[in-house]
Parts: sequence; C-alpha cells; structure tokens
Amino acid sequence: MSADIDELRPVSAGRLLTIRRAVWDAETDELVRSARCNARVLAECCFWGGIPVFADEDAVLNALTFREMEMLLRQLAGAGTAAGSTAPSAVNPNFDAARFARLREG
Repeated sequence: MSADIDELRPVSAGRLLTIRRAVWDAETDELVRSARCNARVLAECCFWGGIPVFADEDAVLNALTFREMEMLLRQLAGAGTAAGSTAPSAVNPNFDAARFARLREG
C-alpha cells in the first residue's frame, strides 16, 4: 500500500450519511460520486500514530489506487469478521463489479 496506516477508526452511521449527501449533491457522475464518497470516508478513518493520514478526499485519491481503497473499506466494514469476507456491494451499495473490472482493465 502506498500510505502508512496503522489504525482504521470507523465513523458513525450519521456521519456516513452526511458524507454521502454532501458528495452526491456535488457530483453527477455515479463513478465519481462513489470514488469521492469512499475517499472522504477513508480520509476520516485512516490514522498513523494517532494522526490522520490524509488531509481530505483528494489526498486519498492521489495516494491510493481503487484496489487499495477497496481493501481498506473492506477492513473498515469487516471489523470483527474474517478478512476479505465483506463483499464490495456491502461496503458500497452502488458498487458495480462489472464496471469496476472494465475500469481496471482500461
């Protein structure tokens, strides 16, 4: 991973909804909405030595690949479950596996 992260701190459900509303009001493209929403969540959840790793969502997008973001979101959503057991659609209900695969190839 291209960023040092030693702690993932989940945000409240209310905060997740606030992030989602803000991003979805500002963006029209679904892929951009999803990427920015996930990046904003990670900006608030990723820490190294108790200090936030990322200043904002743009810092996340500039530092991490989509695969790295997905891995972190899975870890965040799957706290207390087996690693990798959380489906991407559980992390992001708008996750489109086929579209993601096409973007990864291109």
